Amino acid sequence: MTMLDVELSLRRSADAFNGYLAEALPQGEDVISQAMRYSLEGGGKRVRPALAASFCELFGAQAQRVYPLAAALEMVHTYSLIHDDLPCMDDDDYRRGRFSCHREFGEAAALLAGDALLTRAFQLIAETEHYSAEVRCQAIVLLSRAAGAEGMIGGQWLDLQYESVRAARPQLEEMNRKKTGALIAVACQFGCLAASADEAQTEAALRYADAVGLLFQVTDDILDAVGKQGKLQARTRQAGRAPG
Repeated sequence: MTMLDVELSLRRSADAFNGYLAEALPQGEDVISQAMRYSLEGGGKRVRPALAASFCELFGAQAQRVYPLAAALEMVHTYSLIHDDLPCMDDDDYRRGRFSCHREFGEAAALLAGDALLTRAFQLIAETEHYSAEVRCQAIVLLSRAAGAEGMIGGQWLDLQYESVRAARPQLEEMNRKKTGALIAVACQFGCLAASADEAQTEAALRYADAVGLLFQVTDDILDAVGKQGKLQARTRQAGRAPG
């Protein structure tokens, strides 16, 4: 499969999933609801929902069966991006080519919109009746672990610490597995869970997720560094000085 094939597959998967996602969002015109929709509908390749749908289909169920779990996961992912962009964290003014949530709606609204997306994610799982109570409980446990101090939040904290302390490779891999890999792993697990995959199939999916998660974060870090270097060189040229 070529990169063009992968991009086309992701685009088709995202188009199919986005219709469900829009219906899962609050439709009110209050500021928090607007900020939630602004951030969640702000683009992105929907990699995590695509992974969930792919594993769901691989193990014999229709992709749509995992959509509620995938939507909950995407809400958690989006909440993390809103909070990452805040001035107290990465202090980013832009996200996916437009103003980040706090620049568009203010810091307080952005903080609360992120919180609202996080809580709505678990509400969505709990209220989806075409899953058994057991599946819903399993999904809630998996997502809460992946998003919490054992996973994404723990990884984000390590990332902040390593801004001032040089990390060795094992430390970087631990950070990446938590910060990025945890949600990618739960995406694959959700696909397995929705399709009633067996233990061996789920373990295989998790091995795949671990490799993809590390690759995903390393690639993102390289692109981020190259992008920053390019901006620095452009500013240097604009100032009339030769790059150092």
